[in-house]
Amino acid sequence: MDGAGGARGRWLAVAAWAVTRAVLLLCVLKVLVLPGPDVTTDVSAIYHGWAEVLRTGAFPLDDVTWQYPPAAALAVLSPGLLPFLGYAPAFFVLVLLADAATLALFLRAGRRPGHRAAGAWVWIAGVALLGPTGYARYDLMVTAVAVAALLTAARRPRVAGALIAFGTLLKVWPALLLTGEALRGRRARVLWRSTAGTVAGLTLLSVTAAPGALAFLTFQRDRGTEVESLGGLVFHLARHYGWDGQVLLHYGSVEFLGPGVPLASTLAVMLSGAALGWLVLWRTRARRFTRATPADAAFTATLLFTTTSRVISPQYLLWLVGLAAVCLAVRGTRQTPAAVLVLLATGVTLLEFPVHFADVVASAPWGVALLAVRNGLLVAASLLACRRLWTATGAGRRGTGRGGSGLRRAPAPRTVTAPAAASHKPATAG
Repeated sequence: MDGAGGARGRWLAVAAWAVTRAVLLLCVLKVLVLPGPDVTTDVSAIYHGWAEVLRTGAFPLDDVTWQYPPAAALAVLSPGLLPFLGYAPAFFVLVLLADAATLALFLRAGRRPGHRAAGAWVWIAGVALLGPTGYARYDLMVTAVAVAALLTAARRPRVAGALIAFGTLLKVWPALLLTGEALRGRRARVLWRSTAGTVAGLTLLSVTAAPGALAFLTFQRDRGTEVESLGGLVFHLARHYGWDGQVLLHYGSVEFLGPGVPLASTLAVMLSGAALGWLVLWRTRARRFTRATPADAAFTATLLFTTTSRVISPQYLLWLVGLAAVCLAVRGTRQTPAAVLVLLATGVTLLEFPVHFADVVASAPWGVALLAVRNGLLVAASLLACRRLWTATGAGRRGTGRGGSGLRRAPAPRTVTAPAAASHKPATAG
């Protein structure tokens, strides 16, 4: 999109963003109040409490809900950049700025060759569909870093590698952005070295700066099956047939505790292991890498690990929205259907949390139905994304090409005479 039409489209996107974000701000500032629990308590109570501990020069090791890599401390401490505001309002303003910066990245990318404006619209719609939860967690900041890394990887691999490393130390999952990156070639070497070097440097700095920088590794290990997870659906149904268990706040989330829960948690870990195995198999079999492959693969990998996780917190949908938006910003993506399913799942998530979360916790029919629809959409999106990534990269074909050796572009179209050209149907975008 370019010219006057392109300018109008960008202004329309900015207007839509401004209107939807004004509503989100009114919600987190409690001018507008949605039914259900107060989604801002994580910021006003938990984050604020962590910030007080972090200011003493140590990580909050006495709080098992601290389950984040060391760079998360920067997000928690960031409201200090706006000392003229209270902690929670300052946090919301910073999330708004991260949101605006992400939109700017998509609008700018949409003007480059091989890209389009659809990514900006997915971002605008996805964050709005999740509701105030998106502004009451630091996940939007992490997603902004991931989006910046993917959109800059082709042109500035050193910067992209540093961003991937920083994102990984914010919340681990941005490491999955490397799933579809090339393993060979000058650009690939620069990106991988930048990522590894930045991770090593920042980790060393964190460990030496304060004790407990890596405690999140053991805290995460002890988590159980959360009520919103795929495995949690089993216990929602079992409660109606006499299952003798409990629903309690445990390790920072509402989890099932009781008979069969450890087995369900183990099965979830095994499913994640199977997802990893599939990704490795895809990587070894893939034969055709295009401009869209890094984003498509990152989206698929993150979708798989989110869906199979023991915990599917509402804010996790932000990760998927951001990566889906990057996919649709790149011409040639094959992930449009899966991205649409993710947007639908995000809208259902708002109904599930916070609006009807009491029904979910109580395993009431309406709450379980919403959860089943949301998780069903995520499962469908995962399977569809895998299938389309597999076929788009020629993973099902045996050939002489070496998967992951670098970016492979389609050959330039052959010049034909007018009669010959007329005898062929035009190619359609996948």
